Amino acid sequence: MNESTHNIETADPGNPAALADAAAPGDTAADAIADGVRHRLDPRSIPLQRVVGRIVTACVSLPLAAGIGIAWTAGEPPPVVVAALVSVWAVITGVLGWWLHRWAALHHRYASYTVNAEDIEIRSGVVWRKAISVPRSRVQHTDVSQGPLERRYGLGTLGIYTAGTDYAKVSLDGLEHETALRIRDHLLPPAGADAV
Repeated sequence: MNESTHNIETADPGNPAALADAAAPGDTAADAIADGVRHRLDPRSIPLQRVVGRIVTACVSLPLAAGIGIAWTAGEPPPVVVAALVSVWAVITGVLGWWLHRWAALHHRYASYTVNAEDIEIRSGVVWRKAISVPRSRVQHTDVSQGPLERRYGLGTLGIYTAGTDYAKVSLDGLEHETALRIRDHLLPPAGADAV
């Protein structure tokens, strides 16, 4: 997938909705990674996060349902109590499922990254927003990982390990796997140079 479709215009860095549709023609692979342009995460991260949300919802909902079933069979509570418990279970399951489904698109809307010759900047957060800038000179090592769900969607997570205690590990998930590998290779120190 061509990540140039995920570019974000740099004119207004606070506006995640502003998109550019294409990169300059003739960009090489190295130039395309370290282009200094804000990029959104791969759009396939939205359905991936929604699947994760369904799994979380099931992990919360099923034990609640089992607890209600055990309470019902153990003590023969009045029907009004059973109705109240089932209503609470339905509300918790419905609200959690809806929120996690909606959260995937919100997270994608406000998450972006910029790679240039000197550093990588990662922006995220819907309510509390943060921007983390990692200079290449402080990168000690990087890795790209893929869980089974990420592999199914062709995505990967870039892990950046730095010198120091604050943000000693920075993760950027929701990247196309090939893009994560190219960013990893770009962040590695040049041959013959050592990171701090």
